[in-house]
Amino acid sequence: MSELSYMEKLLEGVEVEWLFLSEIVELKRGKRLVKSQLSDVGKYAVYQNSMTPLGYYHQSNTSTDTTYIICAGAAGEIGFSTSPLWAADDVYYLVSPEKLSSKYIYYFLLTQKSKILSQVRRASIPRLSRTAFEKIPVPIPCPNNPEKSLAIQSEIVRILDKFTALTAELTAELTARKKQYNYYRDQLLSFDEGVVPHVPMGQEGVGEFIRGGSLQKKDFTEIGVGCIHYGQIYTYYGTYTNQTKVFVSEGLASKCRKAQQGNLVIATTSENDEDVCKAVAWLGKEDIAVSSDACIYKHRMNPKYVSYFFQTEQFQQQKKKYITGAKVRRVNADSLAKILIPNPSLAEQSRIVAILDKFDTLTNSISEGLPREIELRQKQYEYYRELLFSFPKPETIHNAH
Repeated sequence: MSELSYMEKLLEGVEVEWLFLSEIVELKRGKRLVKSQLSDVGKYAVYQNSMTPLGYYHQSNTSTDTTYIICAGAAGEIGFSTSPLWAADDVYYLVSPEKLSSKYIYYFLLTQKSKILSQVRRASIPRLSRTAFEKIPVPIPCPNNPEKSLAIQSEIVRILDKFTALTAELTAELTARKKQYNYYRDQLLSFDEGVVPHVPMGQEGVGEFIRGGSLQKKDFTEIGVGCIHYGQIYTYYGTYTNQTKVFVSEGLASKCRKAQQGNLVIATTSENDEDVCKAVAWLGKEDIAVSSDACIYKHRMNPKYVSYFFQTEQFQQQKKKYITGAKVRRVNADSLAKILIPNPSLAEQSRIVAILDKFDTLTNSISEGLPREIELRQKQYEYYRELLFSFPKPETIHNAH
């Protein structure tokens, strides 16, 4: 018997009562801790305005299996902890009675997350008030038979836990594969200087850096000449691409500096050191426009090889010497020209690229790699979650009291 047919049998003829969240659980606001009370390690995680612990404390103010809602900062995020924790004052936690599964409530609230997020007040610090979620109607199966009600809740939780575990396994595998990929990439692009020449990237006969144009986001169109904006290099593109996300008019493009097939497009500005100098190899046949705060690298090497080099620890260590700026971090084209790149034969570059392409597909491809499998599992989980909570809903919800 499949999970769903089993659930259908379990839910056959079941009465369902919809009650407001505040009627079935106690909504408790956490208590503030000052920074001096926290430590980097400890027994209980402290949650304040993020799904990442703020620190650790020697006491907890929740029990095991607690659902909680962040109400400032990452307002609207919903968490569940099997271990006790300390909820700070920007967190509401739910205290469930004995005959109500806290995790059942957690999974149901996830189906309501978009509604909860729509109630977040967007200010310098996003905030969510208790009134945004206390009146959310929650389906309670078999309200007059607590034992059967809990059994149904537990079965729904068990099925959804199974999907969650599958996604977690794939995510853990992806993390391990990415570490393995980073290791092999760094090894494959490390050469003894006596065997392979390490040359400045801007050396004559090796390559040339050209600053991008003055394109802005307002110049983008849906058709026209392809264009890469520097911000898209670290939010949208991977190691290489043959299609652009946006375009500009032919008239504007005629005034712009362009990247040609095989060139790299490099983001020379970012708010953090990690993203500055992220690069994408342009493999399309047409010339494309490039925005300001980016530069074009014209060279005679394998374009994918050069793009992979920009991801290595070897490149990152050299890049650090040339980063300038406080809030906005920059590396200029003249500095990039000084960075040394190992320059083996084109045949060796192609061999390295063939190996790294396989890893790149496995760890980054949303069409065939692990990310694709994770996305499909997540969609499957969300489909069944919606299905399992699709109890018939009355037009009005009556108060229990």
